[in-house]
This record gives sequence, C-alpha cells and structure tokens, in this order.
Amino acid sequence: MAAEFTGFEPWIGRWGLAQDGAAIETPSSRLLPVRQGGRAAFLKVALHPEEKRGGAVMAWYAGGGAAQVLAHDHEAVLLERLNGPRSLTAMARGGQDEAACRILCETAARLHAPRPGPPPAVAIPLERWFAALWPRAEADGGVFARAAATARELLASQGPPVVLHGDIHHGNVLDGGPSRGWRAIDPKGVLGDRGYDYANQLCNPDAETAIRQLDARLAITVEMSGLPRERVLAWLVAYLGLSAAWTLSDGGDPWQALAILEAALAYS
Repeated sequence: MAAEFTGFEPWIGRWGLAQDGAAIETPSSRLLPVRQGGRAAFLKVALHPEEKRGGAVMAWYAGGGAAQVLAHDHEAVLLERLNGPRSLTAMARGGQDEAACRILCETAARLHAPRPGPPPAVAIPLERWFAALWPRAEADGGVFARAAATARELLASQGPPVVLHGDIHHGNVLDGGPSRGWRAIDPKGVLGDRGYDYANQLCNPDAETAIRQLDARLAITVEMSGLPRERVLAWLVAYLGLSAAWTLSDGGDPWQALAILEAALAYS
C-alpha cells in the first residue's frame, strides 16, 4: 500500500485525504482516488507542464461546466470524482449520437461563459497552439497546406478571445449523476476564438462514427453555437490538419484525422 502513495505524500496530509483506490500513472500525470471527509475525489499530480496548465484552468473554471476543484496548487489538483453511469462514447456508438453532440455543445458554451477576473496567465494563445501545422504544411503540402491556409484565415479573423478547453471530446466530458450533470475534465488551456472548441467533438469517438454522423453533428453544432456553418467547417479542417501534424510529430499514423479531414473537405 505504501508504494501506491509514491508522489502523493505532500498533498495527502496537506489536504486531509484518505486513499480510496489504486493509483494510476499516465505519461503526463499521477492520479489517486481519495476521499476528503466523506467526499469522493481524485488527486491529480502533474508530471508535465501541460497538466500544470490544465490544473490552473480547471481552478479558473470554478465548476462552471467543469469538474469542481476542491484544492489546487502549482503541482496538483484535487477534483470531485464524477461517478455517473452514463458515457458519451457509449451514447455515440449506441444510437444516441445526436444527444451526445448536444451535451458536448452545451458543455462548451458553459466553459466559454464570462467569468470575473482575467484569464489564467498560463493559457496559450491559439496562434501558438497551431505552431506544429506550419512546418508540416511547408514540407508536405496537400491537405496540410489547405488546412494551414484555412487556419491562418481563421486566426486572422478571431472573435473575442475566451479560455478554450482545447480538447472537448466524448472522453473528456463525464457524467456527474443527477446532482452534477455533465462536466468537463482535462483542459489544455488555450486562449482564442470559441469556434476552435467545437471542432474536436465532431471527430470522436472514432473516425467511422464521426464521418457517418458528420452532417447531423454539423447541423446541431451550428444551431447550438450560433456560429455560421462555414466557420464551424473551417475550424474542423484547421483542427484536423493540426491533429494530423501532431500525430506525425509523435511518430504515429494520422489516418483517422486525415480520413475525417477528407470527409470535411467534401462539405467545404
């Protein structure tokens, strides 16, 4: 049991926590199910700067569309544990895709709502977020060049900047049960045009579902976001080019992003 506390010790005592399950380690963070008093929570300790930034953004959201932060410092965050039985991935694959899309759009709107005070200083400007796309477009041309051109047009015509989640998809919006509803986790912490946050949810939970449901999802996203259809499509093209560039940079095969990109371009 003691080994499972490795890396968690400073916060266990500081925040009055009791272990409530096995520790989980990912490449970017360590997580420990805990209880604080009678409340179920997750202690998340960042191993990567992106996770530290995400913790600061979660605290800034203050539970508005996101999981409630119970405690936070530079290295770690204590989050309410969302134990509802529903899954947006299961809904999307089980005949309720349109309902899942509406939940994702509602969550994005709640995250984008105005809040008192300035945005977190750690939030990355959307222009910098797209940095991986430009050299890939120059090297490979083709759909990467088209996605890059679209991205540049969008970045030059952004609306008022909001704190973007940066990774809204079916696995990052969890069911908190009847009392809490759907709540986002794991933000990337980006600052820019709100349209960007509607792109990734159009691409998940897998390429087959995304392509099959693209027309219906676009209609719902346009309705619920109030954004023009052509602008939602443009953000989708730009995001997919960026996603494929990231995958290539990591040594992976970007076939899923490129398959959805081809479908999106057919709508453009």
